[in-house]
Amino acid sequence: MRKFYRIIQTNDLFFKVFLVMVVSIISVSIVISYSTIQVSQNLFMDTFTITNTKVLNQMKSRLEAYSYAVVNTVNSMQTNGTIKRVLMEEQLNSIETAKLYYEMTKQMESVYTEVASYGANMIVIGKNSRLFNMNYSNWPVTWEELQHHAVTTEALQSPNQLLIQSTSENGEPMIVAAKVLLERSTENRYGIVYISIRERQLREFYEGYTTEGNKILIVNDEGQIISSNDQTMIGVTDQALLHVSREMSELGLEYTDVHVFDKDYMILSEYLPTFNMYLINLVDKRMISENLLSKKEIYFIIIGIIVLSVFIIFILLRRMTKSLTNVVEQISNMAKYHFKRPLVASGGYETEQIANAFNDMLRELQEYVDLVVETEQKQRKAELKALQHQINPHFLYNTLTSVKFMVQQGDKEKAAETILALITLLQNALGHINETITVEQELTIIKKYVLINQARYGERIKVHYFVSPECLPYQMPKLVLQPFIENAFFHAFNKKKEGFIQVMAAVKDEKLLFEIVDNGDGMDLEKVSLSSRYHGKRQLFHGIGVRNVHERIQLLYGKDYGVEMTSNIGNGTVVHVILPLLTNELSKKSTIF
Repeated sequence: MRKFYRIIQTNDLFFKVFLVMVVSIISVSIVISYSTIQVSQNLFMDTFTITNTKVLNQMKSRLEAYSYAVVNTVNSMQTNGTIKRVLMEEQLNSIETAKLYYEMTKQMESVYTEVASYGANMIVIGKNSRLFNMNYSNWPVTWEELQHHAVTTEALQSPNQLLIQSTSENGEPMIVAAKVLLERSTENRYGIVYISIRERQLREFYEGYTTEGNKILIVNDEGQIISSNDQTMIGVTDQALLHVSREMSELGLEYTDVHVFDKDYMILSEYLPTFNMYLINLVDKRMISENLLSKKEIYFIIIGIIVLSVFIIFILLRRMTKSLTNVVEQISNMAKYHFKRPLVASGGYETEQIANAFNDMLRELQEYVDLVVETEQKQRKAELKALQHQINPHFLYNTLTSVKFMVQQGDKEKAAETILALITLLQNALGHINETITVEQELTIIKKYVLINQARYGERIKVHYFVSPECLPYQMPKLVLQPFIENAFFHAFNKKKEGFIQVMAAVKDEKLLFEIVDNGDGMDLEKVSLSSRYHGKRQLFHGIGVRNVHERIQLLYGKDYGVEMTSNIGNGTVVHVILPLLTNELSKKSTIF
């Protein structure tokens, strides 16, 4: 996971640009594809509508041709004298009857020919209970049945009109045109002519024009579907469909959208005034669109284009940003080489310019850092060199005065011991500040310094030493512990008149640890920090304080070493000095001057 995160981090620019371009390509592809599909669908639907309108007009023409044939047939029946005489005569002998029947059959066959081509049937009944059925299998009906049929009732109510009505026979829809036959002079009724066509023959008018998702309906004035290429819809009544068809006819609309039969359709409608019915074309937009456009193929093409585009962009973008990524990685790893390894640039002009500018900056920065380090080293060296010679004259004066009093009092041994201790301190001070000495030698110097102070001020401050023998041979810088003993003597017991100082040394965790503890007055560390300098007339050196010791240790050995202090007012102070374990050889290598 970290490796993956690292890859993302080092190629951040590449992934950001790549992501933006991928999102842009996908977005543009989706928008273009959606627009293309919509435009194609709209264009197809407009074209399809024009085509279907023409087809619908052709179907309307065929139905009107049939209605025209029906009118002609009815008129021929109305004006045919033979038919009239057969239907009106009641008492005829057998010869005359046979002759009339023969004549009538010939006349009816002649008249029937025009509607027979449409698969229609013709029936004539007379008031003398005679019935002539040209195709009995088409509509097997008796005179009595016709007398009480709803079609007959409607026809008798409007004897001067040719009525076209929808009915059914054995569950199959049928359209029947009925007209009462009247004498022109007297308007007497002598018969009724029926021209019927079943739904299966009516369907042949438009069956060749239908396709999947394309429904043709003939709806009567009650909203009932009397014919359709979809057999499941025949006999269904839908007032919404009738309402939309009437509205389109009134407004002169060629097509509109409608939701019927739980689907969305585009509807085209034509009114058939002769039949008082509507010829309706329902187009399933979704199915037509799916048949027109294979969305699956379009999606595959889009995905293919996107994948190809993304692949090409990935290759090109990777080549363009690889050199920049290499430069960034080199900059990230620059700390490993202490900012001394120049960038190696390869690739475009821009990357080379960035690398060259960075190398120039790095070179100038390195020169500046070297100059600063050299200056600080010289300054520190001069400062420490000066400090080692800043022996406090007041300390010498007071020490020598104390020796004089010892001699005057006859305590020559103590005076000699004090003089020897002072000589040891002066010898140590006159040596090189960066020389290292053993822990044993440092403790000897401290003891000499303590001896001088106790000779001057008495033994009210006791000093105890707890040193592990294994510490004694290790090397340490000079003047590390003495400043803390000095500070404890002259600053820890201003209020308290007596106390003790403990000096402890041990080896722990591969480090040399010193601890200087006093039970003096203590201090507020927020006011007195490691940067504070104590100096007074009674001190051996000017300026070699806690700050100098801490900074010198860190300058020599690094940030893991130095001085730590804890103190509580009234309870004393604890100083921790942390040094590396140095032998004589290692101490020489650690010196920076």
